[in-house]
Amino acid sequence: MSGLKMNVIDQCWRLKPEWRRHRTQLATCSVGYAGKMTNNIGKDVVHYKVTDPSDDPVNPKPGTLRYGASVIQGKVWITFQTDMRINLARPLLISSFTAIDGRGVEVHIAHNACLMIHKATNIIIHGLRIHHCKPQGPGMVMGGEGKVISLGQVDGDAIRLVSASKIWIDHNTLYRCSDGLLDVTRGSTDVTVSNNWFRDQDKVMLLGHDDGYVRDQNMKVTVVYNHFGPNCNQRMPRIRHGYAHVANNLYQGWMQYAIGGSMEPSLKSEANLFIAPTSGNKEVTWRKSSNGNEKASEFYSVRDVFENGASFAVTQGGHVPKPNYNAEQRFKVADATCVRPLTISAGALRCSKTSRC
Repeated sequence: MSGLKMNVIDQCWRLKPEWRRHRTQLATCSVGYAGKMTNNIGKDVVHYKVTDPSDDPVNPKPGTLRYGASVIQGKVWITFQTDMRINLARPLLISSFTAIDGRGVEVHIAHNACLMIHKATNIIIHGLRIHHCKPQGPGMVMGGEGKVISLGQVDGDAIRLVSASKIWIDHNTLYRCSDGLLDVTRGSTDVTVSNNWFRDQDKVMLLGHDDGYVRDQNMKVTVVYNHFGPNCNQRMPRIRHGYAHVANNLYQGWMQYAIGGSMEPSLKSEANLFIAPTSGNKEVTWRKSSNGNEKASEFYSVRDVFENGASFAVTQGGHVPKPNYNAEQRFKVADATCVRPLTISAGALRCSKTSRC
């Protein structure tokens, strides 16, 4: 794929044939509200290789993913020795300053518990295939601070953020989970969701815990260069309270709706490509009104392209809310006519053994 057609994140590292020798350079490539992830790199980073696909949720063995992600504290850059299918016995609670880097191998986390980021910060999740995640009852698990904790019931999300900040979720493939594919909840903020492929799912992405959780008013999330579909029903995303900048994404149909909200969130949809389903609901948006007196969710469409009869009910009046990115968060949003090539590599990449991804 030519550099001209790659998005700005991929141009930063995929064109370099020596990327394997300089894996941590990926941390300089992020954009949007996560900012650059340079807190994750430096001379003090621990390079950890997963060699064992087994899992012990309470007493993890060295060589397993849980040992690297939960037990080791400080800056950790996790890679995988070979292709793996990891069946997690309990949710994986990821420590602050951890990067999970699945580039160059095919790593599946599937068919049981999946990932949780709980009160943690500065985390990169890149290049994983996460699917068929299942609900879990309460139990003991190694926490993100290296101590065993009691964890309540979880619903079966692929990735769940709880009171997390500065999180970058890039180039993952997520599908067919019991609840949602990505939840950003309970005051989580400064999150970038980029280059992911979300498919075959009812509830895709939830931003904001519930209608009563007002701390989510401070939530800021960037959703960029993702591919939604086929066979996604709703929540791409559904937002409560906070602000989302949704840009240069490909929407390959929906059933109920693509973008929804409640509790007065703001969302700027910019230069996305919305391809309506062949039959059924062709309207992109959905707004929940409570008791008939709630202010409408503020959804603004700027330079979006609509195909197959798609429509977007925009908020009338007011000003389109700007992301107000700082210098390290800012990126140029491409024209919507470029969305197909910019998202063609969304999801976990298949990298050759010797050169470029």
